[in-house]
Amino acid sequence: MKTQENTKLLQDLVRARIRSSIELKQVLLADSAFHDLVAHVAMQIVKSLRAGGKVMFFGNGGSAADAQHLAAEFTGRYLKERRALPALALHANTSSLTAIGNDYGFEFVFARQLEALGKEGDVAVGISTSGNSPNVLRALEAAKSKSIYRVALAGKTGGRMKQLADCTICIPSDDTPRIQECHILTGHLICEIAEEMLFEPSQE
Repeated sequence: MKTQENTKLLQDLVRARIRSSIELKQVLLADSAFHDLVAHVAMQIVKSLRAGGKVMFFGNGGSAADAQHLAAEFTGRYLKERRALPALALHANTSSLTAIGNDYGFEFVFARQLEALGKEGDVAVGISTSGNSPNVLRALEAAKSKSIYRVALAGKTGGRMKQLADCTICIPSDDTPRIQECHILTGHLICEIAEEMLFEPSQE
């Protein structure tokens, strides 16, 4: 009997989380401002890549995983068979990450790399569910100083990132797992639009 009760509780939990994920995505589906922001960011990335720029993603924890995932969609492929596109995740070089963290402090681990690798015309994408991660904020400040276009993927309020980014896409939730699920959805939409625009049949 106990096993049956546990199974029922777990099934209810699974259903509840799927339901909350669907409900949040339904909010985004009905939000034309969200659609416009996604398209705008994708076109900024297209503009950058056409001009020889690159996309730099950064975040912590699950957001670092999203950053690496999205960078791979550009350097590998999303849906189309096409040439590689320049993108990187700034946490992926562990030697740089640990050296900068050790010598300057963890809040500078992305900013120092942006100073070294970024240039005007690039796009910097900071990912933080709270919008207040100190190292992400420092990186956006560094990007601003180099006239790099700044995108923030955040949660409900946008946090302090909203003041530093050229464009902030806020997911209307305070629930970290649901925000992260919508961040990767947003990233996939950006990848698909960019790929479609860069590799239209007439340009392949």
